[in-house]
Amino acid sequence: MIQRYRASAGIMLAPAVTLIGIFILLPMLLTVWLSFQDWSTQTSFSSASFIGLDNFREIFGPTSVGRDFTGALTNTAIYTALSVALILPLSVAFGLMVYQHDVAGGTALRTVLFSTYMVPMIAVALVWSKLYSPSEGPLNQMLGLIGVGPQPFLSSPRSALISIVFLNVWQQVGYFTVLAIAGLTQIPGSLYEAAKLDGANRFEQFRFITLPLMRRTLLFSAVIAIINAVQVFEPVALITQGGPVGSTNVLTYHIHRVGIERAQGGLGSAMAVMLMLSLIVVVCALFALANRKDQE
Repeated sequence: MIQRYRASAGIMLAPAVTLIGIFILLPMLLTVWLSFQDWSTQTSFSSASFIGLDNFREIFGPTSVGRDFTGALTNTAIYTALSVALILPLSVAFGLMVYQHDVAGGTALRTVLFSTYMVPMIAVALVWSKLYSPSEGPLNQMLGLIGVGPQPFLSSPRSALISIVFLNVWQQVGYFTVLAIAGLTQIPGSLYEAAKLDGANRFEQFRFITLPLMRRTLLFSAVIAIINAVQVFEPVALITQGGPVGSTNVLTYHIHRVGIERAQGGLGSAMAVMLMLSLIVVVCALFALANRKDQE
């Protein structure tokens, strides 16, 4: 009976496992292999020649290649940190408003919030590029009504990356609000009733009941938000092209420029491997921190 069950499970899983192997695992292994090769994307794989760690030495070296890679990695880290720092609190706040019926029309608000996530990022990038326009953009026009001059949202190195972050937060926060609501539904209402009887106010209920019991949900949301943030590409490619002065040159866009536009496939693969390793380290650190908190 057990053998028949295992055989049936294997048959049902085989198509999914095969697709994952072909479209995910195989490209990952190929990227790792190419990171140790001198290879141009304009040639076949057979033309690749093994050069060891030379690609990694170059991207971390003192040359312009190393400086550009370090700058792109720094921009990606800043973009990711700001996105997560804004998305998680906003998602919890919106989730509380909808779930605890603090605002009228909670169902409609939930629909509106989630609908932003359903809009393709390409369309979002194009719309927000118009919103940020220094002359006819609605944001600058509204600022003009209160006596504030036009702001260089996308043309200033100081504000360009932050402007892209706001775009990402607007598009992503609805999805994470739904996750927050799912976490809130798992908290027994009896805990809040007992806390009220003990004289706890709403802030104390949030601090000692809601946040601790949503820790796993917030951990999952943080991991997904980080993964989404490091993959940012469309807004940079469509709006800023990495500028001004490289302030929005995030790593995915830089890998595209190096590996595709400049045809330096081996170098681009090494950068992709470093991005993957950095992501793995950050996610593992989050899980380790969460486990440590649970043990305490």
